[in-house]
Amino acid sequence: MDPRGVLERWIEAINCHDVADLAALMTRDFLFVDSLGGQVNGVQPMESGWRAYFAMCPDYWIRGDSVLTQGGAALIAGEAGGTIDGQPWRTPAAWKVEIRNGQIAEWRVFADNKPVYEILAKRRS
Repeated sequence: MDPRGVLERWIEAINCHDVADLAALMTRDFLFVDSLGGQVNGVQPMESGWRAYFAMCPDYWIRGDSVLTQGGAALIAGEAGGTIDGQPWRTPAAWKVEIRNGQIAEWRVFADNKPVYEILAKRRS
């Protein structure tokens, strides 16, 4: 599968909350980096991470408005959003992606997650 096809399937799996397909698309040494620099390595920890995130935000979605690919690298610019604790949120987002042998090797998120943090802060008060 070409890099753009891999990305389309990956984004569809995220938007469908299909953790099994996400896992199938990850390399064994998969690296996830969130917008604060936090990292998760490996398929099994990411499966748990996706499940937890989809449980917290049951209608989470991403949209790629612009996609640039070169070899096994891609940059996606778009938007992400969903609902947490009944509160909708959305924010501009970008993703840096490394694709190797038809699988995602790295998914790096760049987003202003202030709307999410504000909703989560209400849980503590």
